[in-house]
Formats: sequence, C-alpha cells, structure tokens
Amino acid sequence: MWIHPEEVLLAGALWVSERANPFFILQRRRGHGRGGGLSGLLVGTLDVVLDSSARVAPYRILLQTADSQLYWNIACGSSRKEITEHWDWLETNLLQTISIFDNDEDVTTFVKGKISGIIAEENRLNQAEEQEEDCGKFREAELKMRKLFGMPDEEKLVNYYSCSYWKGRVPRQGWLYLSVNHLCFYSFLLGKEVTLVVQWTEVTQLEKNATLVFPESVRVSTRHTEHFFSMFLNINDTFKLMEQLANIAMRQLLDNEAFAADRSLPKATKTLKNVSALKRDLDARAKNERYRTMFRLTQDERLDGHTDCTLWTPFAKMHVVGQLFISNNYICFNSREEDLCQLIIPLREVSIVEKADSSSVLPCPVSISTKNKMNFLFANLKDRDFLVQRISDFLQRTPDSSWGDTNPLSLIVSESTQKGQHFHPGLPTASQGLLALYHRDAPEDLGPKAMKEKMKEESWNIHFSEFGRGVCMYRTSRTRELVLNGIPEHLRGELWLLFSGAQNEMASHPGYYGDLVEQAMGLCSLATEEIERDLHRSMPEHRAFQNETGIAALRRVLTAYAHRNPGIGYCQAMNIVTSVLLLYCPEEEAFWLLVALCERMLPDYYNTRVVGALVDQGVFEELTRAFLPLLYEHMQELGVITTISLSWFLTLFLSVMPFDSAVLLVDCFFYEGIKVIFQVALNVLHDNMDALLSCSDEGEAMTILGRYLDNVVNKQTVAPPIPHLHALLTSGDDPPPEIDVFDLIKSSYEKFGTLRSDVIDQMRFKQRLKVIQSLEDTAKRSVVRAMMTESAFSIEELEELYCLFKSKHMTSCYWGSSSSAAERHDPSLPYLEQYRIDPAQFTQLFTALAPWICGGHTPTLSARLFRLLDQNQDGLVNFKEFITGLSGMYHGDMTEKLKLLYKLHLPPGKLTCMLSSAPERFQNYTNQEGQHLCHLLPVTFDLCVVSEERLKDYKYYLRMWAKVKELKTETIKDLPRMNQEQFIDLCKTLYNMFSEEPLEQQLYHSIATVASLLLRIGEVGKKFNNGGRKTDDPVQAPPPVPESEEEEGLGLGCSGESQVCRALAEAQLEPAAPQTSDEETKDDTSVSSYSVVSSGSLQCEDIADDTVLVGSGEQRQGSVLDVDWSITFEQVLASLLTEPPLVDYFERKRDLQSKMDACKAQRVVERQMSSTSDHELAQQSI
Repeated sequence: MWIHPEEVLLAGALWVSERANPFFILQRRRGHGRGGGLSGLLVGTLDVVLDSSARVAPYRILLQTADSQLYWNIACGSSRKEITEHWDWLETNLLQTISIFDNDEDVTTFVKGKISGIIAEENRLNQAEEQEEDCGKFREAELKMRKLFGMPDEEKLVNYYSCSYWKGRVPRQGWLYLSVNHLCFYSFLLGKEVTLVVQWTEVTQLEKNATLVFPESVRVSTRHTEHFFSMFLNINDTFKLMEQLANIAMRQLLDNEAFAADRSLPKATKTLKNVSALKRDLDARAKNERYRTMFRLTQDERLDGHTDCTLWTPFAKMHVVGQLFISNNYICFNSREEDLCQLIIPLREVSIVEKADSSSVLPCPVSISTKNKMNFLFANLKDRDFLVQRISDFLQRTPDSSWGDTNPLSLIVSESTQKGQHFHPGLPTASQGLLALYHRDAPEDLGPKAMKEKMKEESWNIHFSEFGRGVCMYRTSRTRELVLNGIPEHLRGELWLLFSGAQNEMASHPGYYGDLVEQAMGLCSLATEEIERDLHRSMPEHRAFQNETGIAALRRVLTAYAHRNPGIGYCQAMNIVTSVLLLYCPEEEAFWLLVALCERMLPDYYNTRVVGALVDQGVFEELTRAFLPLLYEHMQELGVITTISLSWFLTLFLSVMPFDSAVLLVDCFFYEGIKVIFQVALNVLHDNMDALLSCSDEGEAMTILGRYLDNVVNKQTVAPPIPHLHALLTSGDDPPPEIDVFDLIKSSYEKFGTLRSDVIDQMRFKQRLKVIQSLEDTAKRSVVRAMMTESAFSIEELEELYCLFKSKHMTSCYWGSSSSAAERHDPSLPYLEQYRIDPAQFTQLFTALAPWICGGHTPTLSARLFRLLDQNQDGLVNFKEFITGLSGMYHGDMTEKLKLLYKLHLPPGKLTCMLSSAPERFQNYTNQEGQHLCHLLPVTFDLCVVSEERLKDYKYYLRMWAKVKELKTETIKDLPRMNQEQFIDLCKTLYNMFSEEPLEQQLYHSIATVASLLLRIGEVGKKFNNGGRKTDDPVQAPPPVPESEEEEGLGLGCSGESQVCRALAEAQLEPAAPQTSDEETKDDTSVSSYSVVSSGSLQCEDIADDTVLVGSGEQRQGSVLDVDWSITFEQVLASLLTEPPLVDYFERKRDLQSKMDACKAQRVVERQMSSTSDHELAQQSI
C-alpha cells in the first residue's frame, strides 16, 4: 500500500534490492522468502521480538536521487504481487514525467506530493466504509494477525501483547493476539516458528498463577492440552481481557448472545495509543457491570464517569471519603471504607443541583436536593463545573413522573372494564401482600413476641428518621445490623424491594406488569402447562395458597414473567420463591422482585439447564475445600455436595428449612447478595462436621443435614408456626436439638464473614467455564448415544463429526451472517436439534467429508442431498439429518446407496409426497372415513351416532395411527418412476464420480453400457404404457404409426441414447471420450444377460459419441427429450448389478477418518498456502 513518505538513512541495512531504476528501488527484507542464511534468521528473529512492521510488509519501494544520501520510503507490501503493482504504476505514470526535471529537490517534492494525493483520495473513498478510531500501529498489528493466522476481515483484534509462550521447558518470546473469537500466538526465533490458535469456546479453564517453573503466568486449558504464557508487561490487564473474551464465548454457548459492539457505550475522549475501539468498549462494559452490581441497578444503566469526593453524613457529623458515580439515571456514592456509607439518588427524585459556597474547610461543594426534602452535600470535587453541567444535562432528559404511584389511568377504571381484566387495582393482591390480607381481621396480639416485633418496627422507624427512608436512604453498617436482626413483617416487602433494586426498575416501568398480564393470560405454552402443574405444590401447607386468591395471584406473576422472558419461561423452584414474595408484597412488587432475582441477583439460575446454580455449586465446592479441607475430601467421596447444594441455592433454603427461619435468610440475601447463602451453607457443614465425617454413605449424610435444617427455628416469629412437610417426614423418634436461626446467621458471619463479593465473582467465572464446557460435553455424549442406534458410525467417528458440525455452525456465527446463525441455535431444543446449518455450510462439509465427490458437479449434488434431508423445509439441516445422509453413503449396502442416489435425482414434488408425515396421511384417512360415514347417515341414525362415538375414542385413533405408521415403511417399489431428463442427470453424476478412480476407464465403459441398456428398457416400457392408454382411454388420439416396429425402436433408442451421451460428454473432464476395443465390447456384452440389447446399445453409443464430438451445437439443441419415457428403481438396480466394476465401486468401504483429519487441518493448509504464495509469484516473475 502507499504510505506517507518517510526518511530512510541506510537503504541497504537488512534489505536486499531486487529492482532499480534512476529514481526508485524495490527491496525485499532479508530472511523473507527463500534462502537468507544466518543473517536472514537473525533479521527474522529481530522483527518478531521488536514487532517490526517488516513482518507484515516485507517489501518496500524507495525514492532516490543522485545528489542526495537520503532515501524516502513511499510504498510497502505484504506480497510480491502487491508491491509489483505499485512498481509498475510508478514506471508507467511517473518515471517519464520526473526524468525531465532538472533539480533533484523538485523530483522529491513532486513525488511526495503525488503519493500524498493518492493516499488522501484512498482515505476519502474508504471513509464512508470504515470509521476507524484505531491508530496506525494497531491497524498494522491487526493486518499482521490476519496474515499470520489466516483470519478473515470479520475477525476483529481486541489487543495484542508481548509475552513468552512455554513450549515444554523452553520459553518462546513472541506476540499474543487476543481477538473476539480466538487467542493466537506467534513466535519466530532463529528459524523456529511457533503458531498457536485457540478458540475461546474451547477454553475450559483460565487461571493466573505463580510457580517456580512459571513465574507470574497465565494458564489456558482446553479439553486436550494446556498452554502457559508469561513475561507480560502488565499481567493483570491481560488476564482481565482474557476473562472478558472467554465470558463472551461462554454466553454464546449458553444462550447464543453473539458479541456485538454496543453503540451506547461511552467512547474514550482521548485516543489511546495501541488500543482498539473494541478494547475500550470492553473496558466500558466491565466498568458498567461493576457499577450496576455495586448499586443493584437495571441492566440498561450506563456509567458516564466517576470521581473522588467526600460526602457529608449528618447522622455521623463527619465527611466520608469515597467515589461519586454519575450515570444516565442515577447519582451514586460509595465510601472508600467498606460498609461505611452507600447512597443511591435517582435523578427522577432530584429537584435542585447547585454549587455551594467554597471554603478552606469545604472546597468545591455541590448540593443536591430531592423531592422528599433530603439534602446531600458533596465536596472536594476536582471538576465541579463540568460535573454540575453533566448532571443538568441528564436531568433535562429525565421524565418528570411520580414513580411511586401506579399508572394513573388504572385508578379510574370502571367496574365494567375491571371485570374483563385479569389484573386490576380492585384485586385484593394488587395493593397488599397475602399475609396482610389474612391478618387483617385477626385480633391484636399483645404477647411478648408481638411486643418484640413492635420494638423491631420502632428501631426501623428511628433508623428512617436518621438515615432517610426510601431509595435515597443512607445505607451503613447500622442498616446491615438491623437486617441481620430480622426485618419486621410489615416492612419486609418494602425493604426487599429497596435493597434488591427492584424499586428502581418498577419505577421506570409504570403499568408494565398489568399490560404483561393481559397479554400473557389465556396463551398456552409449555411454560404455562408447567406453571399450572406446580401451582398447588407451592407452599401447600400455608393457608394463603389453599384458596383461589393466592393461587390466582401466583399464576398471574409466573405467567407474566414467562411471557416477559421466554428464554427462561418457567423453571422449577420459581414457584416456591414467588409464593414467598407474594406473602409480603403486592403482585406487581412480587413480579419485579422475581425479575431482580432471575436476571440480576441469581443470574442463569432459572433456565432449562440451571447453569447459574451449577456454577454456584462449583463455587461452594471450592469454598468447602478452602475452609473445610478434611470434610471436603470425605464429602467428595460420598458425592453429597453436588446433591445438597442445588436445592439449597435454587430455593434460598426455603424448601429445606422451616418457613419462618428461611425467610430471615431471604432478608439477608436481598441486602448482602449470594454471599450470605454461601456463608450459611458453610456454617451448616461446619456444625455437622463430626457427624458427616463418620458417615459411610450418601443417604446417611443427607439424613443428618436434613434433620439439622428441619430444626432451625425462629423463636421470635409472631405468626403461628407453619408445619414443614419435610420436617414431619424426617423428625424421627429422637429429634435433634433446636438451632436458633439468629445464632446460625451470627455464627456464619463470625466464621466465614471474610468472604467478599468480588472474590465470589472471580470464582464464578472460573466455574462457569467448567460448567458450560461440561454441559457441552454432555450434549455431545447424548447426541452420540442417540445416533449410535441410527447410524453405523463408531463412537469416535460420531464425536469427531459432531465437533466438525458444531464448529461449522460456530464459524458462521463468527464470520458469517451472525444474526441468522444466532437464530438457528436454540439451546432449549433437544441436543440433536440445537445446532443447524444452512445450504452453504452443508456444501462445505459435504465436499470435505462425502465419499461421492463429483468435481464441478459436487455443489449440485450437495444441494440435492440438502433438499432431501431437510424434511421440514425450513432451509436448515440438524446433526441427526446430516448423519443420516452421511451414514447412507458410507455404511449402506449397495441397494441403499443406489436408492439414495436415485432419490437425489427425483424432483422435489415427488419427494415431498414420499416424505409426507404420518399425521397428514392420517388426517386424510380420517377425512375419507368421515365422508364414508356421511354416506351411511340416511340408512340409520343410530349407526351414525355409534360411529361418531367411535371416532372420538382415542383407542380408535391409536389404531389408525398404527396403520399409518405401518404404511410408512418404504420399499424399493414405493419409489416413483424416473423420467428421461432425471435419468440424464443421474448419468452425469455417475460419470463425474469416477473421475479420480484407479479403474476410471472401466467404470466409464460400464456406466455407458448400463445407460444404453436402461434407455432400451425405458423404450420397451413406453410401448406397454402407450398400449395401455389406448385401451383405457378411447377418446385419446392414437400416435402416428411408424413404418416398422424395428425402425421405431431403433430410432427412439438412438435419440434417447444420444441425449445421454451428449450429457456425458458435457460432464467429461477430458477432451476425448474413452475409446473401447472390439474385444472389450465382446467381453462386456457376453457377461450381460441382455446381450442383444447391450450390443446394439454400444453401437449406438459410438455413433452418438461421434455426433457429440464432431457435430455442431445446433444438433445438440435440436434433440428433444421424450416425455413418455420412464424407468423404475428396480430396473436401475438390476442393470447396475450386471457390471462388476460398478458393483465393486459401490460396495467398497470408504475411509472417513482421513477425510475428517483433512477437514480439521484445512485452516493450517490455507495458512501455508497463503505464506507460500510469494514464492510462487517469484518463480513466475523469474
């Protein structure tokens, strides 16, 4: 490419001149291409280690003048072809012009100006196509990555780092390239080249460790090997980026969210050197994620910026040091010291933002006032004016609405309208929780427990008066103490909504829940069926769910969420958690709490594969190993941890602990997050350590833990005790002593309170890689097990084929039309149908793996096979269908292979009729049966009634279905007849299949013999068919009678055979048809049972062959296909069996393993071809 002219002092250092004229020199880098010796090896090594641009552009053109010692670099190229084009352009357009200049300075100025003009014009043309923010150095690295690893333009580089790759015990210094979909490494040291490409979707473990052998290294593990990288300049930044990219890949495998740069991400104001726009976007994503997690904000919140400041806390009469965060809807503050103070101010609540008077005690203060008369004073702000302006800009875009109220229109709905609605303000559960509804008429309790409950409420009221109430409340260590002591029942719903962040989400979506209920109710789906099945299993011991009021509210919330998030729909355990939420919250609040649980606080817990719960189960195992190592080893032997933890985490202990005790853990969970669940689970194991260590089997350990949790009681509860079904079943004669839930929570904080949320997130990432890859392995095993009975491939072959099929699909997600590829990967489908490929991908796999390769005819044959396999005609083929077709070609007997080949050349209409589904045929059958019954109606009414009842009987339908299934069994007689045009296409395919065979000539001769024989058979059959038509249809006009029967047969035969022979000649790879001797002809005809017909056909073949090779195109166009001519599959099979070369060809076993190995090595071959193209060009130029 042309480059802006750069000065070069030493033109000959490390470069070899290949062409020269009085003004320009074309040079090649030493060590590039053939030869080079030791100096070439040294130069290549220096280029890699120092990241020289000569690795990506080993050719250049210099401008030289006679009077100057300076040279100017004006062009560079990655290949000889590219640089030669530039050289030719210079010689053609500039050489004659500059030769007339008298002054060398004028030559230099003119050439530099011309080159700069060309570059400016190229940039102008490319500006509309590419809006690149990346600097030139980074673009150069991206080009180098694509050249070295054979990546297409769609593969985007995120960042690159200098590091060492440990191959054995020897470190190889080189460059690590991290792209969106791959981890790549390249090193070239003293002639030793190391190239590594790893897909992120194949990574099973990513770990940063420091050992004596590998100091401060990153370990990247896949299913088959491990890779170690060290000697990073900043290992932490590199590892964080690796984590992000691996996370994106895992999300693709989990729910197919393909990576795309989010346009709403904030861009850096300054262009960072050597950092791509993708890297900046990923950094912004990571910051946004941390910000949303810290303050429990909605998923669409984007951090605009943060700065250090101090906050005046009136309750402590002091300034707290921390950070101020600004986003599009919130102003948040977090103290530097943990749990000292946290603050969330929604912009919808802000009334005034103003700059206060600055002083030495309070420099650069900003005062923020809210609508509920709270004032917040921030100070020590570095750029106060910009901050105030930014907040003002966001305030102007914030809608002024009363967030706490429901939709105002819903409050004035008439009674007649309400009756037609599924959810309206008149419902009891629309304004209060189920507990408040049932306790409304209960007499006031003045006992000691009730008085203690009132004291708790008073403590919270005092806290509200000091720290504020609502979303703008100061959250401090005092708040956490009150939560750990238990939230009063009357405040539980309000505080759950506040601490979970669901209040903010509900405020920004007024009326959303009511609209969702109206849309969802009445719709039938798999989720609604599962919901109806589980409604009466949700806390059946609680009286709130023993009547239709509670059941209907639970149905509405679960159905609305399934409609909101069809990716999750409904998962078991959601009903238990939602029923508890409805006890303390109105319906809409319970719905938004469920949204916060499923989408933010317990990510990926409630989906079809409960990935989130499995991830946290792995985290729990790791924590058990760290805190309770002796117990961990014993529990692993028994396999208990994997059994118990899933139910504990999915239901937040609600299903394994008495309700009044478990609800206190839910209090802590909404304030602290998942951390408190891990703490309590570890404490339960710690309290039962001695008993568990003495267990000898899993059942005994489960019984110990179950009885322990059944006896965790809440002695301060005011409500009457709710019987716990599990406790009633496992109490036994001698129940263990009761454990106070408050003591359990306090003990968990004392023993395991050092757990941090960021550490848990790091452990979650590590376990997510393991879990998702384990699920992928499970899917592969399930697919292989299912296909073992339906194909003759071995287990190893099926596993490799599955990997190739999945890889082809994932590659289309990376580099193809990602949206369409994303649509055809549905993780909720059965394993056999999750991955599907389109016709283009199918053609690539067919060309690489199929035993029938037909040269230029292969895409046509592939398209026909795709059409045959795509039975639902959705334009996609799943793995089961793909294996069905491939298995028939590799492991079917000769009849099955020929039947498949025969089907491929039938028209789509007849195949559709053949492959019609049994339900459609059954429907036709029942329709005919119904018409028959209608004919019998006048005879007797009673008989018709009996027949109608018989139609309604499911046993009758099952019998009809069984008959249809029996009829569906296909035999060779069921195949439709093939006409002459389809037969010619079949001959073309067979002719192309034999082009690379050792016995090519014999196969050509055999197929020509069989084709001629089948043409004669078709002619004979046509006569019988025509004769039959004459007798059956007297109205039809008889065809003209030829002079003699023999002439008619011979003439038509030659016409049909000429069509076949011309088609074969068109498909032929060599210019001349294979000639056969008379002896060979006699031998072949003597074998055939149709010796007379075969002999005549061969004579006709020679005539037709001469006609094709010598005759003109007009003769070829003039031949007309015979529409009455047809043959059956049985005739094709019988004719092919007469030729031993064809029988041997179709019965020969094919080697699939070599084709799979070649397919896996295809990327390497392409890379080698691209690297050797320069040598080929050099040889051509020589």
